[in-house]
Amino acid sequence: MFEAQTKTRVRYSETDQMKYVYYGNYAIYYEIGRVETLRQLGFSYNEMEKSGIMMPVINMQTNYLLPGKYDELLTIKVKIPIFPKAKILFEYEIFNEENQLINTGETTLVFINMTSNRPCRVPDQLVKFLEPYFS
Repeated sequence: MFEAQTKTRVRYSETDQMKYVYYGNYAIYYEIGRVETLRQLGFSYNEMEKSGIMMPVINMQTNYLLPGKYDELLTIKVKIPIFPKAKILFEYEIFNEENQLINTGETTLVFINMTSNRPCRVPDQLVKFLEPYFS
């Protein structure tokens, strides 16, 4: 299993009238966590796309436990619990500044060859970076 974390501050534009994080923005926080997790592994999502492989989300689950609030610094913890093949699973926990768990979720993404628009195996470079965490 690989674990990483990153932080993001809740911007005013991400909140509703009550200054709570608008529910749809948690998908953005998941993306921030996912991209930064891959970056912490040494893997570039951008370079993967340049090589002809994309990773669209095919499933997302979210559990809202407490509201995130305007100007809070959130910690996004991300786990890759299963070694990827043609799909990759990310699990998320989001904590507020008081270290209270405010949101949990998961996304499943599939590796797609951009030329054929068909599923493909996990890129070799990502395999190389993840293997030490799953041996």
